[in-house]
Amino acid sequence: MNRKASPRSPLGKDCLWAFFVGGSICLLGEGLRTLYGRAGFVLTDAAALTSVTLVALSAVLTALGWYQKLASRAGAGTLVPITGFANAVVSPAIEYRVEGLVTGVGAKMFVIAGPVIVWGMMASVVWGVVYYFLRPMMGG
Repeated sequence: MNRKASPRSPLGKDCLWAFFVGGSICLLGEGLRTLYGRAGFVLTDAAALTSVTLVALSAVLTALGWYQKLASRAGAGTLVPITGFANAVVSPAIEYRVEGLVTGVGAKMFVIAGPVIVWGMMASVVWGVVYYFLRPMMGG
């Protein structure tokens, strides 16, 4: 009875599609980094510009509703960290834009980003404390 309500998904096809889309996003990133490098930027600046470009592109595609269409088809392939994170930050902000710029967009933008920032800061403090106390034992 349950099998009729939820038919099996074509796992192989879904995995290949996710791999293709995720790989395409990564390939786009590599292409952007190469272009920025050829434009005269040093490697670290080219990498930063690539990240900014991918975040902006993901935000624009999310605002237009195209990223969600791609994600519904590609699944995990769109969870490539930088574009997936940008989508996760922009989506709630767009959804709540009717509540205004501050209480809607501004507040909801940090629904996802807030915990990431907090846990990132906490992890860096823990790592700093561990490093500080282990450094003498490592000869440093």
